[in-house]
Amino acid sequence: MPDIKLEHTGVMKQLEDMEKALSRIVIESPDEISLGENKLAYTDAWLASEQLVKELLEQYVQAVKQNIEDTKANITHLKEQDEAIAAK
Repeated sequence: MPDIKLEHTGVMKQLEDMEKALSRIVIESPDEISLGENKLAYTDAWLASEQLVKELLEQYVQAVKQNIEDTKANITHLKEQDEAIAAK
């Protein structure tokens, strides 16, 4: 039976790289100033739509961050289990 090896250090490094990439994401609010004095139904709908997209992206980033944290915990748990089995 082939062995499955967990490269804990490599996996954790990749997860840390993902966290760094997520921290560099900047999601700006829609720019009302660039619209000037335009008060059209379209501009109101556009601003609302852009705000919704911003909120959804922020929720997505939070979900990805949580997934990374969960994965780190699971990987560490697997490593601890492997070490406990190897110690027997």
